[in-house]
Amino acid sequence: MKKVEAIIKPFKLDEVKDALSEVGVQGMTVTEVKGFGRTGGKKEVYRGSAYVVDFVPKVKLEIVVPDDLAHQVIDAIEKSAKTGRIGDGKIFVGPIDEAVRIRTGERGDEAI
Repeated sequence: MKKVEAIIKPFKLDEVKDALSEVGVQGMTVTEVKGFGRTGGKKEVYRGSAYVVDFVPKVKLEIVVPDDLAHQVIDAIEKSAKTGRIGDGKIFVGPIDEAVRIRTGERGDEAI
């Protein structure tokens, strides 16, 4: 199993969710987060004063999928979250050793 974490722009969430549904993803965890990358945030003007917003609002998706579905999930996120502008986000992939569905006790791929 693989855990796919994606940090995306908030307005792209519905589009990404639809793309993931098409490739067979049945569930995910979504968290509102803030962060910054290479650009270090963005400059804004408030009441005539310029200041830097260090942390930009983003959405973090966490999806656990069987190994054979991971590449389709990554491709779906990459294509649907892309705007071509700075701050489109990142995708991280890591291994998952075990998954357990608490209600039924199912383990491994059956639990996800």
